[in-house]
Amino acid sequence: MSEQRVVSLDLLDRAVVRRRATSVVVVAVVVGAAVGGIVGLFAGPPGFLVSFAVLAVPLSLMAFGEARKTYWLDGTQVAARAFGTRRVDLARATRLDVLVTDVRGARTISLLVAGPPKNKALNVALAMYAGTGGRELGVYELRRLADTLAGTGDTRALVLSELLVAQLKSEARGDGAADRPLHRLAALAPSGRLARRLSNEDVARFVATLD
Repeated sequence: MSEQRVVSLDLLDRAVVRRRATSVVVVAVVVGAAVGGIVGLFAGPPGFLVSFAVLAVPLSLMAFGEARKTYWLDGTQVAARAFGTRRVDLARATRLDVLVTDVRGARTISLLVAGPPKNKALNVALAMYAGTGGRELGVYELRRLADTLAGTGDTRALVLSELLVAQLKSEARGDGAADRPLHRLAALAPSGRLARRLSNEDVARFVATLD
C-alpha cells in the first residue's frame, strides 16, 4: 500500500495513552499487593502470590495492550494493532454503528465497525468530550474517513459520511465544541450508562437536521 493511503486514526497522543496505561499498572500492582498481603496472612506466601497474580497480571496486560494500541485507515480498511492486527474493510462492513461511552463525565463517540476480511470488530474513537471542551480527530483524518465511507455506497455509511462532513463544516465555521455535530449527537445518549449504541435510524434523523 502507498504511504499516502495510510492515515492515523489515533484520537489521543501516544504519550497520553502511555501515561494512562502506566497509572493503571501502578494501581493494579498496589491493589494486588494489598489484597495479596491480606490473603497471605492466612494462606502464606502461596496465597499472596496467587491473589497478586489474579488481580495485578490481567489489569497490567490490559494496560500494556492499550498502550500499544494504534488505529489507522489504509485504503478502504480500518485497522488496529495491539498484540496483533485486526482489519475491517469498510467497503464490505456488515456493521456500522455509532457508540457513545460515558466514563467519569467524559463522553467518547466512536464508530463501531465489523465485517470482512476476518469478521472482526473495531471501535474507532472520533471524539472525546468533557463539558463543553474535548478532543476530536483532525480535519484531514475526518475528511479521509468521510470520503472512504461515502465511496462504499452503503446507506448507513453515507449517513455517517454526512455526519463527519457536517462536523468539518462546523469546525470551519469556528463553532465551539459544544455546538459541533459529534458533541451534540453524543449528548443525545442517556447518562448513567457506560456504553450506548445509537440506532442507525436515530443517527439518520439527527443528520437530516444538520446544515
